[in-house]
Amino acid sequence: MRNLGKGDIKILALSSLGGTLEFYDFIIFVFFAEYISSNFFPANLSDFWKMFNTYGIFAAGYLARPIGGIVMAHFGDKFGRKNMFMLSILLMVIPTFCLAFVPNFQSIGFACIICLVLIRIFQGIAIGGELPGAWVFTFEHAQKHLKHTYLGILTAAVVGGILLGSLVFLIMNFLFSQNELFEWAWRVPFFLGGIFGIISVYLRKFLSETPIFEEMKKRGELEKFPLKEVIKRAKLGVLTSMLITWVLTGCIVVLILLLPSYIAQLLHISKVEQTYLQMLAIVVIASSCVVVGILSDKIGIFKTSLIFSICFLGVCLVFFNALYSLNPIFYVVCILYLLACFCAGIMNLCPSIMSEVFDASIKFSGLSFAYNIAYAISGGFTPQLAYFLHDIAIKNMDNILSLALGAYMLLIALISIVSAFLYLKCKIKTAR
Repeated sequence: MRNLGKGDIKILALSSLGGTLEFYDFIIFVFFAEYISSNFFPANLSDFWKMFNTYGIFAAGYLARPIGGIVMAHFGDKFGRKNMFMLSILLMVIPTFCLAFVPNFQSIGFACIICLVLIRIFQGIAIGGELPGAWVFTFEHAQKHLKHTYLGILTAAVVGGILLGSLVFLIMNFLFSQNELFEWAWRVPFFLGGIFGIISVYLRKFLSETPIFEEMKKRGELEKFPLKEVIKRAKLGVLTSMLITWVLTGCIVVLILLLPSYIAQLLHISKVEQTYLQMLAIVVIASSCVVVGILSDKIGIFKTSLIFSICFLGVCLVFFNALYSLNPIFYVVCILYLLACFCAGIMNLCPSIMSEVFDASIKFSGLSFAYNIAYAISGGFTPQLAYFLHDIAIKNMDNILSLALGAYMLLIALISIVSAFLYLKCKIKTAR
């Protein structure tokens, strides 16, 4: 297996950079939600309803993901991966840049809320096409024995978008006072996101179409209605992809976005310490994605999945037992949490499995359809369910119900194992 050449590095760098910046643009909204709610809703509205409405608008981005994913994937399978790869980041850059300049409620009234909703819808459409497009583009460009390593690096970079958001949030709070942030400085991260995105759009111009798509085009093997073919001949692939997407959603939403605040609550640590812990967790889970990608190339997806899923199951059982004990020990909880994040590298099996269970002619449509529908569903109920189970756990620390949230993550590990066996079935079916 040869080392990465200049062409490989360019593909990985430009794909990863775009993924990082686009996910930053999509997620930075939630870091500055308090400042946005203060500027975009009437002053006489209660703080609860301001934040509730702001998070509702944030969720609109998730609901729009399937639309963008399915439409862009359709044209990606018909007219080329690169074109849609360019379009997705452009659709993200423009609304993000606009958010830095939209007047507040005092200036234009309810029109600013309409603008905010439209911005989130366009961002959702963009992210719906970006990640599946990036996975397909990278997979089809990669050398045969490095495909999953490529995907691991790309997924790690995308997760890095959350890390970038955390860093920017810390820097902004260091440079500006709370009054300045509420008045105008909250717009700076969106302005920077727009600038970085424009640079990424320019750099992506130097990428070439995937050789697999070019070969299919030359042979006249492109499907007229790719999604129709997905539903017709890849039902098992869709099911497998949806299940493994559920695993990815659980790892990101529960472990990275929610658990740091739960840990802070139970261990009585400050917001700053919580953010540092979250950033460290992101680094660990991103590193693990790369390790899982390398192992998938060396020993296969099935074996890698079983190893990491079983380890994830065991570590989560110990971690949640330690976290929701009557006297949680800080260092023990933090170490176990980071171990759980490392085992959560199973989330990289999502692009690895999905990239292999669909034929090349329907790969973009199949992957995007399954991923975005599953993410919209699982992403829609996971935060509320996790909070509900967390509440049960903290009220029952002296009995088995203290493992309520842990039981959900054990379910995630079991789903990962089931997905591995379904993947194996897909490969056997394809071989026939």
